[in-house]
Amino acid sequence: MTTRLDELTSWHADWKGLRVAVLGLSVTGFAVADTLTELGAEVLVVTEKADEEYERLLPVIGARLWTGPLSTVPQSLVAFAPELVVASPGFAPSHPLIQWVRGSDVPLWGDVELAWRVRDKVVRADGTPADWLLITGTNGKTTTTRLVADMLVAGGVRAAPVGNIGTPVLDAVRDPTGFDALVVELSSHQLWYLGLQTGPEPVSPHAAVCLNLADDHLEWHGTADDYRDAKAHVYDLTRAACVYNKADAATLRMVEDADVVDGARAIGFDLGVPGPSELGVVDGILVDRAFLDDRRTSALELTTVAELAERGLAAPHIVSNILAAAALARSLDVPPVAIRTALQTFRLDPHRIEVVAVAEGVTWVDDSKATNPHAAASSLAAYPGAVWVVGGLLKGVDVSELVASRGAAVRAAIVIGEDRSAVVAAFARHAPEVPVYEAVAAETEGVMARVVELAAEVVRDGDVVLLAPAAASFDQFSSYADRGRRFADAVRQRIGRGAGGHDDTDPSHDDA
Repeated sequence: MTTRLDELTSWHADWKGLRVAVLGLSVTGFAVADTLTELGAEVLVVTEKADEEYERLLPVIGARLWTGPLSTVPQSLVAFAPELVVASPGFAPSHPLIQWVRGSDVPLWGDVELAWRVRDKVVRADGTPADWLLITGTNGKTTTTRLVADMLVAGGVRAAPVGNIGTPVLDAVRDPTGFDALVVELSSHQLWYLGLQTGPEPVSPHAAVCLNLADDHLEWHGTADDYRDAKAHVYDLTRAACVYNKADAATLRMVEDADVVDGARAIGFDLGVPGPSELGVVDGILVDRAFLDDRRTSALELTTVAELAERGLAAPHIVSNILAAAALARSLDVPPVAIRTALQTFRLDPHRIEVVAVAEGVTWVDDSKATNPHAAASSLAAYPGAVWVVGGLLKGVDVSELVASRGAAVRAAIVIGEDRSAVVAAFARHAPEVPVYEAVAAETEGVMARVVELAAEVVRDGDVVLLAPAAASFDQFSSYADRGRRFADAVRQRIGRGAGGHDDTDPSHDDA
């Protein structure tokens, strides 16, 4: 049966008077509310606590606000009788409001589906909306999203990195300057909502990639299978290229199981020699054997590992991200020379294998963005034998496998965070010969000072001290960035006191 929502597949459709409840008032929730009120919908925002700036702006844009405890469904929401609910990605499937919505048979969207439906607000010269390239994975999403956007721009494509990277997709869709392509980073939370989509106009990207898969966010999804299933939605209805990681069989299975548009190609990548329809590395050269006519006997050079090393981009997991990004960019016909050009100026985000300082032969590395075991494993592969700073909030993930596979090679472990006991126990079982120290401080301000003090007692000339927590930061810090900054500050304070020789690091240089 056709419903009113089935007809709302364009910015120019009649959204007026549609009753929409928006759950959450973060940057995403506000973008949703702002979009819907501009379209003429009647909007009620429901949130536990409102940011002061957003709370001030809601009446200006014409939306109503309800704040209060959300352990039960607010009567105001029931009385509003929404015809549609759009939830911010922080609302888990188990949340009482989400369960109420699904039990009430009210359509439930995320911000991504809304953005897809109204993507024709600004179109290209040929009258079509921007192409979408979707990126997910347990790790490397943000780096790859930025890489793709830079490669596209270097190739003359008007592109923007959006989504989970920080800029809501809705803001880009409504940007009056318009884009040729949107590079959309998607979290597993956003993809779970995308998996609920129904109706005549589902999201159908030009190309998509799942970079890798490892257990994460199990407290949100409930099980590893549910997390995997959410990630797999990135490939739904892909039109041109399903890019997958040959070194991660789970991503290939996602592509094999995906319902794609006829003609979509499977494009593999890894650090080995590529076959046809793949990207890889041959004798230190990154090559494309997928997006050329003579791919069975030829390859196109993209860059070299030596060139990447000069930019601090030669760590194996970063090279893997570069190959994935190149595959997405090549799917839009970006020439190899543009990819090489983009890489010559690319820098990693802060707190991603960032060298904080080199003093008295010791290198201090901040990879605070390694918030799960899979990311930390990549860091430890890049810095084997490091003094490893590990721990925090494990989010329901077992760290034992990481300690078993990587922990025995470290010089020592310095354990921080609320879930210290689980990490210490994992070392006792799987790497009992490794010295383990717990960095305990009464206040957050003292945690990293204690970490640096302990590290300085065990390091030798040539060692690396690696902050790669394999855990979330919210038990002790406001964010992974806050955790990384405090680590860097503690290192520099120690060096400044003369406890470490010279500092070779340019603080503006974010790659390592």
